[in-house]
Amino acid sequence: MSISLTLVPLALAAMGAWQAHQAGTDEQGRAVQHVQTRMRDERLLAAALTDTQAAVTRSGDALLADWHGVHAAFRRDAQGVWQVDFTGDVDQDRAVGIVVAIDQAYGRQVQQAVLARLRERAPGAGMAVSSETVEDDDSVTLVLDLVQGA
Repeated sequence: MSISLTLVPLALAAMGAWQAHQAGTDEQGRAVQHVQTRMRDERLLAAALTDTQAAVTRSGDALLADWHGVHAAFRRDAQGVWQVDFTGDVDQDRAVGIVVAIDQAYGRQVQQAVLARLRERAPGAGMAVSSETVEDDDSVTLVLDLVQGA
């Protein structure tokens, strides 16, 4: 007996996954685009930011990301969800483009974490991975076989 699982990256449309909260200026008069995310896992977010070619650092409770001319400061809200303020050479269109890239990278990071857990836990559930296929759309089909005598 086999079980086939297909894992699709959570690359949702940016407006569904992120909400532009407000635009304004900071205390130095720089334009700020404030965006609320759906992301919770700091490790996966940092990896996703790195995947988008950001230089990532930590400062207190903030996760900071820098691209050419754009700075982002990620901070958690009361529910533990990351929110971000973009400053620098960024308008709403560029912020949305960055958001889409981060969201797609985060979805791939989540997918890889789930796959790693499935591979790790399969033997304990009496199963073995018999095949794994990555499709052009980055979906992954994992086939698990029931191990006889388990």
